[in-house]
Amino acid sequence: MPASRASAQDLDRVASALAECLPALNRALDRRIVQDFGRPKPPEGQLALLRFVSQQEGVTVREAAGALLMRPNNVSALVSQLTEQGLLERRQDTGDKRIAHLHLTSRAGSELAEVQRLECAHIAQALQSLTEGELGALGSAVGALTSLTRHLRPSPAAE
Repeated sequence: MPASRASAQDLDRVASALAECLPALNRALDRRIVQDFGRPKPPEGQLALLRFVSQQEGVTVREAAGALLMRPNNVSALVSQLTEQGLLERRQDTGDKRIAHLHLTSRAGSELAEVQRLECAHIAQALQSLTEGELGALGSAVGALTSLTRHLRPSPAAE
């Protein structure tokens, strides 16, 4: 249903269903992870920051804030919490002492890997209960959801 051929009513129906379904999916998955993690699971904001730092080792607070669509002071607060918990390290920039680069600790890498393993395992288990048609539709939808996420991000000029 390309946007040019979709009726406003169809768009509203899909938008409403996604707005209801995606947070519920996230909450359901989060509750399953909390049950199996064995220790307190980091809140989603902390996990998002840890995931980003694992992909962009040495990132700055400002860069992480931009990528995560968060305010730098909020990311800075998360960095302080994660540093106190032994999950992140701040390493001072050699050229500008005001800038810190973020690095995961080995413990953070292990905990993040465990959360990701549990997420994948729970999703894979749930996917097994779907019909071939539902599984195919979800597989096709992954690309569309990724594209939708890109379109929802503010443009660089708006940030």
